[in-house]
Amino acid sequence: MCGIVGTFHFDSCEPVSKNLLLRQTDSLAHRGPDAGGLWIDDSVGLGHRRLSIIDLEGGLQPMWDSEKRIGIVFNGEIYNYRELREILSKKGHRFQSDSDTETIIYAYREWGSDCVHHFDGMFAFAIYDRQEKSLFLARDRLGKKPLYYCSINGKFTFASELKAIVADTKIYRKINPEAVMDYFAYNYVPGRQTILQDIHRLPAGHIMRVSHRGVSVHKYWDVEFSPREVSANGAIKGLLEHIERAVELRMRADVPLGAFLSGGIDSSFIVAMMAKNHNKKVLTHTIGFEEQDYDEREYARDTSRHFSTSHFEKVMKVDSTKVLSDLSWFYDEPFGDSSAIPTYYLCQATRQRVTVALSGDGGDENFAGYRRYRFAMAEALVRNKIPFPVRKYLFGSLGKFYPKADYLPRYLRAKATFTNLSKDHERAYFLSLTQKSYPLFLNNDFLFGLRDYDPYVHFEDTLRSTRIQDPLSRLQYIDLKLYLCDDILVKVDRASMAHALEVRVPLLDHHIVQYAATLPSSYKLSGQSSKIALKRAAEATLPRQTFEREKRGFTVPLPIWFRGGLKQRAESIFFDSPGGKSGLLDHRGLQKMWREHQRGLRNHATSLWSILMFEEWAQRFLSSSSRELPNISYQPTQFLTF
Repeated sequence: MCGIVGTFHFDSCEPVSKNLLLRQTDSLAHRGPDAGGLWIDDSVGLGHRRLSIIDLEGGLQPMWDSEKRIGIVFNGEIYNYRELREILSKKGHRFQSDSDTETIIYAYREWGSDCVHHFDGMFAFAIYDRQEKSLFLARDRLGKKPLYYCSINGKFTFASELKAIVADTKIYRKINPEAVMDYFAYNYVPGRQTILQDIHRLPAGHIMRVSHRGVSVHKYWDVEFSPREVSANGAIKGLLEHIERAVELRMRADVPLGAFLSGGIDSSFIVAMMAKNHNKKVLTHTIGFEEQDYDEREYARDTSRHFSTSHFEKVMKVDSTKVLSDLSWFYDEPFGDSSAIPTYYLCQATRQRVTVALSGDGGDENFAGYRRYRFAMAEALVRNKIPFPVRKYLFGSLGKFYPKADYLPRYLRAKATFTNLSKDHERAYFLSLTQKSYPLFLNNDFLFGLRDYDPYVHFEDTLRSTRIQDPLSRLQYIDLKLYLCDDILVKVDRASMAHALEVRVPLLDHHIVQYAATLPSSYKLSGQSSKIALKRAAEATLPRQTFEREKRGFTVPLPIWFRGGLKQRAESIFFDSPGGKSGLLDHRGLQKMWREHQRGLRNHATSLWSILMFEEWAQRFLSSSSRELPNISYQPTQFLTF
């Protein structure tokens, strides 16, 4: 895993600044502490920070072909590089290293932009062709590896993280107001935009070309939900074959390798497949909390004992000041998913023993494991039986007047259900996923300026690109494109790279994603049973108690922390300056929320956390302090010439 950055003056002959490119490259040193390389040729410059995983002695980047025509900077892993290397060798290409990076170069020489169709892996890379004077960029199919870019006045800059782009002081740091609204709705910034105007993400499954003709972006892959007839046994057999292959490929490494283990079905199944294909004890890792209701170590121990893994666990003790500062730096944008905290500490603990870890992420999106899918499909049954005008009036009125009632037992909290039943399928799902409290704490001037903007636009844009009709598949597609790509994978990438740990995700092998999309919805969700096909595939391998435990997300005791260890820090950030660090907060509304939470009248923990992370980000990135790099130990960047 690595960090990449580059600048191309594609519409002028302006030279690239060596000092600026070095500063941008070194801002990514946490992603690649083992080595760094810099190459400049007048109007183009490429920078790279390396975390050595394969071919430890070779593989220095930027890397060039034998003719010094095609150069690359690459972040990620191409798991099938050995197979591709053999194919390319037979076509006459001669390799100088055992690096998967070099495989990309000659795949591009052989197949051009179609090379991306041959890669099994996670990747973001940029290739510069010195003869054509063009830049080719690509991002993997699901968006496991990030790629940001900024194109202004003929100058194109790209990087693995936003911080490397804004290290250029000529790029103005202006907040994107629509992205602020999106953030407080979704708890992350979805889609192509970022929190800053003029800086964008290359979407997952897309390629980009930059030359004197301009900048063009094209989609090269999308998951196709097309259920086919298949027997249950046939579906399970096929799924097992795909998962076994995916795990085997992801165990290729020249450094210590292990796994995350929560004791849930997904991570336990990955560990089971690793144990089957490994002649040594699998190294497994988990973290826990002092608060017992949030602690999963017991479940992880059960799985560890069953597979005789070498298990490591750690109780998380949160240093609120440090973790808030760290998260605001490493995540680049405000990121309101509080599971970033345990993910960050899990990666920190895991890095003590290994450089590569396999994760169980992806099972819920592929096989409909989230509880919200069950609720959405149950609501769909009611929706199908009652005409829309009746639903809109009856349930809309009930949703409007029924109390919020956080204090009632869960089965009596019907306000959201009534509201959802008055809406169509996808709008109801949007309401169930997003926060609606931002009018309480954002100031009126800001809200008035965005009175016509609706964050639901991201759902509309996503669904516009597909012809899926099946109701469950439509929700899964939305989650793969938005929640998985812009929340889950961002969370894991930044938390792992903060500790120079590479995380590989077998269940998001694109063959598995596409295979799952061809299974009938009934093989994923039926009544109260979810992840049916995946559980059937795992049942012969995992202990019975793994299936009997209640599903629990990677949650943290935020409500408790805001009344304890986080209280003083939060009060300082929220109330020490008018409007907060961002200048966008309404103190009166925020104080009301704060008092209600402190008295236990309402649970505002999720909203308070999203506000806290937004303000921490504003303090870090909208001031000069963002140019101060953390104290990270890394090898110096070399200037490469030929």
